Amino acid sequence: MTFLSGQIALVTGASRGIGRAIAKRMARDGAAVVVNYVKNQVAAEQVVHTIEAAGGAGIAVQAAMAKLTDIRDLIEATIARFSQLDILVANAGYSKFVPLTENSEGTFDQTFAVNAKGTFFCLQEALRHMTDGGRIVCVSTIGTQLNLPGGACYFGSKAATE
Repeated sequence: MTFLSGQIALVTGASRGIGRAIAKRMARDGAAVVVNYVKNQVAAEQVVHTIEAAGGAGIAVQAAMAKLTDIRDLIEATIARFSQLDILVANAGYSKFVPLTENSEGTFDQTFAVNAKGTFFCLQEALRHMTDGGRIVCVSTIGTQLNLPGGACYFGSKAATE
């Protein structure tokens, strides 16, 4: 038996980067993993294939964190496949690094829709189904503590999550 045996983990933004690494590690520790992606189905399915090739279980589910209906569908797909949700890793994120004076309203809206609104509603929907003793992890950035050029909008959205 491994650390997360019998647990169901949902990792948003898990088709690449940090989310991919988290999904693979959780599977290695025994969890069945829902690999969320927004655009790259092939990459998400590769993560699931890697998990299954190592003896784990997983599914890839498309959902945009900026859309509440997608978030609800993601949680419903998780429950439909695995009948429970024990762990949510809210990892999905959007960033566009440009000087503060060059940020557009569209960039602001997209950044906050994914990083703040999406995280908020993903937590809300997950909690409706999460088992007692469940866990939530929200991935942020060191950028909320540093003054890095071009990151004002992104860092602000992550600060809202924190």
